[in-house]
Amino acid sequence: MKKASTRTNSVKRLRISKETRLAYGKRDRELDGDREAPQLPPEYWNNAAIGKYYRPVKTQISLRIDNEVLDWLKSQGEGHLSRINEILRERMTRERQMADK
Repeated sequence: MKKASTRTNSVKRLRISKETRLAYGKRDRELDGDREAPQLPPEYWNNAAIGKYYRPVKTQISLRIDNEVLDWLKSQGEGHLSRINEILRERMTRERQMADK
């Protein structure tokens, strides 16, 4: 049996905005010595990744779809079940954004 992949497509690189860099420059430097809450420079976060270890909770279900749709998903290569989830997540995100407007 093939080992399940633990990679995720939700990883995004963190970008530090100019506003954040300016705010860091204007910070209260008296707080820099606080060991409990260190003031980390923006460069510290250069290689940070958002969502790198995020794994959504999943539920196993039975799903009936048209053969034509399944053939198309499988023709895209391995991971057709993950692709179904990605397509549904995109649709969910789009509809949530529309509802928030």
